[in-house]
Amino acid sequence: EPRRIVLSTDSPAALKVGTQQLIPKILAVSTKIKNNPSRHQSFGATGSSQEPLGPDPKRASVPSLSLEAEVEDDGGGTLKRNLRNMSYRVAMKGLRVELEPSSPVPSLKPMLEEGSTLPARSPGRNKRTFGRKRVQKRGGSFKDQPRLYQEIRERGLNSISHESDEDLLEESIPEEPSPPDAAIVVRSYRPAQVTWSQLPEVLEAGILQKISPEERKRQEAMFEIITSEYSYMHSLSILVCHFMRSEELKETMTQMEHHHLFSNISDVLTVSTRQVGAIGVGFFEDLEKRHQENLLIPDISDIVEEHASNHFNPYVSYCSNEVYQQRTLQKLLTTNPLFKETLKQIERKPECGGLPMISFLILPMQRVTRLPLLLDTVCQKTKACTAAYGAATRALKAISKLVKNCNEGARAMERTEQMYTLQKQLEFGKKKPFPLISASRWLLKRGELYLLLSEEVGIFRRGAGRLCYLFLFNDVLIITKKKSEESYTVMNYATLDQITVEKIENTDPPSPPPGKTGSGGTARGPAGGHLLRIVMEKDSEGRREEIVLSAETLSDRARWIAALMHREKDRPDTTPKGDLSQVEITHAYLAKQADEISLQQADVVLVLGGEDGWCWGERLRDGERGWFPQSCARQITSRTAVECNVRRMERLRIETDV
Repeated sequence: EPRRIVLSTDSPAALKVGTQQLIPKILAVSTKIKNNPSRHQSFGATGSSQEPLGPDPKRASVPSLSLEAEVEDDGGGTLKRNLRNMSYRVAMKGLRVELEPSSPVPSLKPMLEEGSTLPARSPGRNKRTFGRKRVQKRGGSFKDQPRLYQEIRERGLNSISHESDEDLLEESIPEEPSPPDAAIVVRSYRPAQVTWSQLPEVLEAGILQKISPEERKRQEAMFEIITSEYSYMHSLSILVCHFMRSEELKETMTQMEHHHLFSNISDVLTVSTRQVGAIGVGFFEDLEKRHQENLLIPDISDIVEEHASNHFNPYVSYCSNEVYQQRTLQKLLTTNPLFKETLKQIERKPECGGLPMISFLILPMQRVTRLPLLLDTVCQKTKACTAAYGAATRALKAISKLVKNCNEGARAMERTEQMYTLQKQLEFGKKKPFPLISASRWLLKRGELYLLLSEEVGIFRRGAGRLCYLFLFNDVLIITKKKSEESYTVMNYATLDQITVEKIENTDPPSPPPGKTGSGGTARGPAGGHLLRIVMEKDSEGRREEIVLSAETLSDRARWIAALMHREKDRPDTTPKGDLSQVEITHAYLAKQADEISLQQADVVLVLGGEDGWCWGERLRDGERGWFPQSCARQITSRTAVECNVRRMERLRIETDV
């Protein structure tokens, strides 16, 4: 008799018939048994072990509510994560998937998705988990095997109401026999997170039969905040213990560099664990205590509001240091080989999961920006016009105010430091000095362009065909000649209210840059320039000046024009938000230029424009705008998802004054 198989999905639909489990046909393919079992290598297996998967009663004891197939993308392969925009039920109904019984299946052979290759991993990262030999426990405490916060994605980040997979138990599922000699090949597998309804004490108490589906969803939303806070706290403790407190790493840098790199991360960790001086308890401890006191959690909004209002100030300080942190890390990685090698040794430790230190350093920014979305999910699952709903909205306002303070702190620190630096680097010479430092001025974009010609007599004719370096602020454009990385000679400037810009579609530019190779890798010939014209009605000397500039790429020209026209772009857009394209960020992107926007995985962005592989968009959660590479995003094609995202954005901005 063939060996019984327990499939890795552990879904309620599959558990309906016990160990004779079913999975959707779309998630598996049939294949012939090969003599060479090592032909298909699993990203869930290590070494050369090819033992067939056997039944495990523990794995089948508790149903999983998550069927997300999530594969880590290290940037080197084609595997993406978090790309499912439809619920499992919609996929079942819309695609009319038929299921195959698994009884005659002799073995399981996990394999990669078609056309995919494994991304390169660091030596310390195990293929099974991020370097951590972890057994996924079904049921039990979520603290038994803590997962790194980088490994999880909270369901509450999605705007679409999540249907419980147990709803599938109510449906009749068509069955068809599978070929007798077929083997099920599981395309992708990821252990599910423990949910509130999976807890043994909840199951034993029979609470699920006593509460409504709406209340159950509310319990899940609150419980997810608790479990994700524990994972977050676990990752922060690794950052503090293995990176910040590493004597070997500390010896490779100065005390100032160490402070800029780690800032007050110990205080941020204390926020979750215990307050300074042991006065009161930490955020997670309060949440855990509420959960332990009540199987059916009454509410956690009061705890969130209390801590966000009175104890989360270390987040503002940490986020304000972000500009120094990023600069210090980049400098150490590029100029300090000993630091780089020591850091690699730490990152290879199993406790660190083979993840880079930067993924730990940005955790506070990620957590503080995700909390409003998680609280909004609690609001959605709470009955309106009740005391619990009022408490949830107050907590949402408190955490949103914290996020706003963090953003403003980081922005103010970056702008102030930037203005002081540029004031020292710009040499006005005979030009009338321009007072650069101002609390209301910030840099929009900077970079090199070719100065081609001037149609009227002026200083630019002498520099025709040369590189110039532009500094574009929110109220003034300064054109300079670069002397060194820290010195620029001012050639001219004009306030933006005296400037107009237009794109020139000319296949034969008057004076192309000599033998310049563009970023695309091909040398630009006479017809290869991407031109724009800038007219200054009043320059630094009160004269009218017109210049033509050439950008190396289409996207570079589009970004300069967008930046120069930012005043027009800041005007209210009359286009309905629901008519604009939306994308979901599949992997985080850190802004490298002033006109770019930093994005986190699972962020949703309204696409306002684009050019040559770059998108100009508005981040839904806070309205921030900027450019980002198209490669880090995937378009949301579900009309339902698009409309839900717009409604959520409008509600969040009204309720939180974002």
